[in-house]
Order: sequence, then structure tokens, then C-alpha cells
Amino acid sequence: MIDSRLAPYGVLALRIALGVMFIAHAWLKLAVFTVAGFEGFLGKIGLPAILAWPIILAELLGGLAILLGVYGRLVAVALLPILLGALFVHAPNGWLFNVPNGGWEYPAFMALTALGYALIGDGAYALRPTTWPTLKSESDDVLSRA
Repeated sequence: MIDSRLAPYGVLALRIALGVMFIAHAWLKLAVFTVAGFEGFLGKIGLPAILAWPIILAELLGGLAILLGVYGRLVAVALLPILLGALFVHAPNGWLFNVPNGGWEYPAFMALTALGYALIGDGAYALRPTTWPTLKSESDDVLSRA
């Protein structure tokens, strides 16, 4: 059962956490690994170094959009390929993210969190909530004829 009175605030907490984590990971790539270091990592795993800036900007701008609730659900879906790519890259390293080159549990958690947020809704205080097209069910037709 979902508590409709408090659910929007629960989603707000989820949105804040997800947005902050994306921003933190963009900052990590900029300030700790450096862009050159991240480019080197991408090259080491067989990906083009030119992907470094698009990934960093997607995480930074996407994290801000999610945090503020500016089409956040749509942004979360758009960021899923980056999260699934990170999951694929880290999967061979094992479970924990503190193993050399990071494990897969954190990208998996982020991907599922982004998917859950996209399915639930934007929550309270979203500046520009995302609206998905509504699917009509048979029960809707029965109720509308009653």
C-alpha cells in the first residue's frame, strides 16, 4: 500500500539522492580522476576517449535536472545507458565497488534507482514534472460507461 500523503516526499528524497550521486560522480571524474585520466580509463577498456566529456556532462547536467525536478524522469531514463555501460564495465571486477577498478553493485543500484524514480514520478517540489502518456485500461472503459 502506498501512503499517498507522504509518497511525494519519499520520491523527493529519492530524487535528491539520485541527483546528488550523479553530480558527485561527474565531480569525481573532473576533480579526482581528471578528464585526461578518465579518457585514459575509457581507452584502457576499449572505448573511445572522446566519450569522456559527454559522459561527464550527462552526469552533471542530468544530476542537476533530476535534483531540481526538471523533466527528471525523462532524464533518468536518458541516463540509463550510461549506468548500464558502467555496470557492464565493472561487472567482471566482482561485487563490491571498493575492489580494484570498482565492482558492479553501485552501478546496478544507480540503474535500478533511476528506473524506479522514472516509474514512480517526480515527487514534491519538482520544477518541471515529466508527464508520460496515460495508457487506458479496460477497467477505465467500464468505469466511464457506468
